[in-house]
Amino acid sequence: MGVSYRWVIVAVGALMSCVAIGAMFSLAIFQEPIATATGWSHVGIASAMTLNFIVMGVGGFLWGAASDRFGPRIVVMIGSVLLGLALVLASRAETLLQFQLTYGILVGLAASAFFAPMIAATTAWFDENRGLAVSLVSAGMGVAPMTISPFARWLISAYEWRPAMLIIGIATWVLLVPVALLVRRPPAETADAGTEFAAEAARPQLSKVFRSPQFIVLGLTFFACCAAHSGPIFHMVNYATICGVAPMAAVSIYSVEGLAGLGGRLLYGTLADRIGVKPVLVAGLLVQAGALATYLLVSELTQFYALAIVFGSAYGGVMPLYAVLAREYFGQRIIGTVLGAATMLSSLGMAFGPLIGGWIFDTFANYSWLFIGSAMVGLGAAAIALAFPPLVRQKPQPAVGVTS
Repeated sequence: MGVSYRWVIVAVGALMSCVAIGAMFSLAIFQEPIATATGWSHVGIASAMTLNFIVMGVGGFLWGAASDRFGPRIVVMIGSVLLGLALVLASRAETLLQFQLTYGILVGLAASAFFAPMIAATTAWFDENRGLAVSLVSAGMGVAPMTISPFARWLISAYEWRPAMLIIGIATWVLLVPVALLVRRPPAETADAGTEFAAEAARPQLSKVFRSPQFIVLGLTFFACCAAHSGPIFHMVNYATICGVAPMAAVSIYSVEGLAGLGGRLLYGTLADRIGVKPVLVAGLLVQAGALATYLLVSELTQFYALAIVFGSAYGGVMPLYAVLAREYFGQRIIGTVLGAATMLSSLGMAFGPLIGGWIFDTFANYSWLFIGSAMVGLGAAAIALAFPPLVRQKPQPAVGVTS
C-alpha cells in the first residue's frame, strides 16, 4: 500500500457516508407519501427519525470504541449488512409501531457504524491536510441529498413508497458491502501531535477525558449545532411545499443544500488547515443561525435556492471540524471512542428537531416557531464554541510502551 492509498480511504469513507446518511435522511422524502398511503400522522412518522438519532448516538459511541479495538473494517462491514436489512424490513412494516422500530432503531444503529470509524481511520492516514481529508469524507453527507433523495423521489413516483424503500435497501448492500473490504489501517500510524492527552504514555483514562473542559465544550457545541439545524433540514421539503413550491422542485432545494454543503466542507476544511479550527467553526455557526432566522422571510423557489446555498454551506462546513478538534485535543489512540461519544451528543441534538418540527406543524399548521427556536439554539452553539480551551502542546513521548 503506497501513500496514495490514503485517498482510497477518503473515497471509501465519502461513499459510505453518502449512502448511509442519504438512506437515513430519505425519510424526509418518504414522509408525505407514507402519511398519504397509510394515514399515519406526520409526528408519528417523524418520531422514527427521532428514534434514529437517539439510537445513532448510542451506536456511534459503541461503534467508535469497537473501531479503536478491532479496527474499522469489521465495523463498517457489519453496518453495511445491517443498513440494507433495516430498509428492507421497514419497507414491509404494516403498522406505525413496526415502522418506528425498524426504521427508527435498526437504521439508526446501522448508520452510526460509518461516521466515527471512517473519520478515525482517515485521521490515522493523514498528518498534513487532515482537515481537508476529513472534510472530503464528510462530503459524502453533502452528496447524499443530490443523489439518494432525488432517486428516492423518482422511485416513489414510479413504484410507490414500499417498493422504493425496498430497492434502496438492496442498493445499499450492492454498494457498501464490497467497498467495506477496501478499508485498511495505515502501514504506520501518524504520530500524535503532543497534546495533553496524546502525550500520556498509557492509554488515557476515559473518565478523565469525558470530564475534561475540552470534551465538555466539544460535546455541548456539537449538540447545540445539530439541535439547531436538524428540524429545518428534515422539514424543509414539506415547508417549501406549503409555500407553494412543486414537490419535485422542493426536493431540489434539499439537493441544493447538499451541493452547498459539499462546497462548504471543502472551503471550511481548507480554511481550518490554514487559520485554525476554532475561528472557522464559530464563524460557520453564526452563519447557520442567521440563515435559519432568514427562512421566515422566504416563500419563492429562487429565494429558497439562494438561502439553501448559505445554510447548506454553513451546516455542512462545520460538521467535519468537530472530528478535527477531537483529533487535535485527544490524539489518535482513542479518537474513535471520543468522536463516538461526541457524536452521541450530537445525535441527541438531532433527535429533537424532526419530532418538535412535526409537533409544531401538526399544532400550528406552519413552521414559524421551528425556525425561530432553531436560530436561537444556533446562536447558543456559537457562544459555547467560544469557550474552547487553547490547544496545549507538549513534548511527544517515546513510542515505547504505547498501547494501540
